[in-house]
Amino acid sequence: MNDMAAIILISVGVLFNIFGCIGLIRLPDMYNRLQAATKCVTLGCCSILLGVLVHFGIGSAGFRALVAIPILFFTATVAAHALARGAYHFGTKMDKRSVKDDYREAVK
Repeated sequence: MNDMAAIILISVGVLFNIFGCIGLIRLPDMYNRLQAATKCVTLGCCSILLGVLVHFGIGSAGFRALVAIPILFFTATVAAHALARGAYHFGTKMDKRSVKDDYREAVK
């Protein structure tokens, strides 16, 4: 039963990673691509690590996966925010189809 749960979690993680890669190719500007990459790949990698934890249990590999999940979750989101903010201040333009510019409203 644990093997089936691990396979399901790892498969879901791989699907999230594939969707993130498709988002990198298909989305129009840097900000949307960064959002797709960060959310999909973070959830995908966390799901894969959770599958590793379920498969191996609390051993050496399982403990490392358990430690890596919160580290990956927090560092990826903070890094994506820093990259988006830096790109905005550097002058990277948003796509013309973008609806809202939260950074411009925060500066006012």
